[in-house]
Order: sequence, then C-alpha cells, then structure tokens
Amino acid sequence: MDSSAGPFLAIYLNDHLAGAAAGVGRSRALARAHQGRPDEERLRRLAGDIAADRGALLAIMGSLGIPVRRYKSLVVSAAEVAGRLKFNGRLKERSPLTDLVEYESLRLAVEGKAAGWRTLRLLADRFPDLDAGELDTLRERAQSQITLLEELHESAAAEVFTAA
Repeated sequence: MDSSAGPFLAIYLNDHLAGAAAGVGRSRALARAHQGRPDEERLRRLAGDIAADRGALLAIMGSLGIPVRRYKSLVVSAAEVAGRLKFNGRLKERSPLTDLVEYESLRLAVEGKAAGWRTLRLLADRFPDLDAGELDTLRERAQSQITLLEELHESAAAEVFTAA
C-alpha cells in the first residue's frame, strides 16, 4: 500500500465498514418488519445485497492489508439499534412514519457507500489490488439500491400523508 495514503485510507475504509455494519442491521430489521407485506421480498433481497457489499468491503480491506478496527463497527451498530427506538406517533404498533424515516436513513447510508465505491475506483490505478471492474459493479449495485429505496420512500410518503 502507498505509505502516503495508507493511514488515511485505513481510517476511511474502517469508517465505511462501520457504516456498512449499521446498514446491514437496519436493512435486516426493515425486512423483518415487513414480513407478510408486499415489499417483504424486495427488502429481503436488499438486506442480502447490503450484507454482500459489506463482505466485499472486508475483502478489499484484506487485499490491501488494512486491519479491521472492530470497535468502530460496534459503536456505530449500537447507535443504529438505539436509533430504532424512536417515537413515531404510535405506542404499541409500528407507525407508517417509521418506514418513511427508515427508508430515508438507509438511502443516506447507501449514498455514502456509493461515494466510497467511487472513491476507491479513483484509486484503482494507484493500488493494483483494487479491481476496477468489481468497484464498477459495486457502484452500480449501490445505484440500484438507491433507486429501490426511492421507490419505497415514495410509496411510504404517499401512505403516510394521504392516510393522515
């Protein structure tokens, strides 16, 4: 690894890994919350893709010789779980507003992930262990995830604000 970029790249990728851990948790919780509902399968596939993206990031870090700083993932994952404990207008059942906010949060996370893939793609010429084709595929998958989350968001917004 290039010594001038090494420490910063290690911090950067560990920060993205922490965000990926939170994204996996949030997407799986969202898929579980939609069991038996029309979007269940799409959310289950999304959660699987997000978990696979985290795996790809781990593999990239391994190929670059970047050590994983697990404490970052643990802290961010704990914050993600705590973030699910919010009052959205209903005490005993899931509020439709919860879906809307969770789609927005997850989309922000996926936008960040897409930016990370783009950044790594820019570095592919400097780091021979980075596979430009794989990074292009990961970026395209992130874009597909953004599109799906936008569709789900629009549907949830219509449900929340036309039913109110």
